[in-house]
Amino acid sequence: MNTILGAFAFIWITSCVAEGNPDIIRGTYAHPKTFWDTGAKLDEYGVNAVFIHGKGIDEATLKRAKAEGCKVFAEFPTLNGKYGDYVKNHPDAHPIDDSGNPAPPATWFMGVCPTHKGFREFRMKELRELLGKYELDGIWMDYTHWHGQFEDPYPVLIKTCFNHSCLSEFEKWAGVEVIGNTPQEKAKWIFSNAARKWEDWRVHVIVDWAKEIRAITKEIRPNALVGIFHTAWKDEDLSGVRRRCLGLDFDALAEHVDVFSPMIYHGRSGKPPEYVEEFVAYLGAKPWLKGKADSYPQMWPIVQAHDDPRVSPEEFGKVLRYGLGGKSTGVMMFTIASVAKDPEKMEMMKAIYREAAK
Repeated sequence: MNTILGAFAFIWITSCVAEGNPDIIRGTYAHPKTFWDTGAKLDEYGVNAVFIHGKGIDEATLKRAKAEGCKVFAEFPTLNGKYGDYVKNHPDAHPIDDSGNPAPPATWFMGVCPTHKGFREFRMKELRELLGKYELDGIWMDYTHWHGQFEDPYPVLIKTCFNHSCLSEFEKWAGVEVIGNTPQEKAKWIFSNAARKWEDWRVHVIVDWAKEIRAITKEIRPNALVGIFHTAWKDEDLSGVRRRCLGLDFDALAEHVDVFSPMIYHGRSGKPPEYVEEFVAYLGAKPWLKGKADSYPQMWPIVQAHDDPRVSPEEFGKVLRYGLGGKSTGVMMFTIASVAKDPEKMEMMKAIYREAAK
């Protein structure tokens, strides 16, 4: 079976990746402990980058990953209100929906009011401590959007945030006076009279977070990259819901992000593997997206290896190759643990990564 997988991988590599490039990022996502527990070494499998949650990094992990030829990037959960139980312990940071009530949590995600000053100070302090403690190659922003969940076939999309902080900040930024006596009345007035300004302001808030995270990162680690994990939705999908509801505008973020990492989880999103190829081509068509390893911004997609639903070794190989296609200069998978527990996926990753590095 391993011989068959190797031949299969080689055929697709030569058709999807024009030529090998040692600078191409061949990454893994999540702590590599489960991979190491198999007795494997990262460099032996062609891996040259690991993306690990910031809280999962320690000196031993950093030392071993670098000894095995890898760059180490820290995932930074930007606007996840569950982080540190912040929203639970600070109810005033809970995002308020257009009915004037605290927004319900998504399946595994609880957002936060992005204009809550205490939360912002908390996250930036954590960022400074992380960068000061470890010699990281970069910071990857995650959950950098308004409250919602997009990794399922039926996404959770909630209109937020209509608390005093957001409404007053919006009025100041847009130069308008929002009419109404309750959050519900004010939300209705905004949607009827200033919907586009509201959408633009929400984009501005997210961009401002990215701008400060970049400034702090470059201040402490000048050579570190700033990346972002983000939804793999096109501008036109669901009538522009990515920008309108999540506040994500790729064009507006491009100035502040070195690497875009679309989370193209085809299985979780109810899409075929070919959607990875489709979205890589879509993002690659952006005029500001570079296709070279020495210029920015770049694209390093993250594709699905996790069996939810089941992703076969062949399917995993297909999305990994699609992730390396077009103007992509790197790829990683969610997650390395899902690969480590399947010997056939291990061999598929090894064949593709080692060939891509030649």
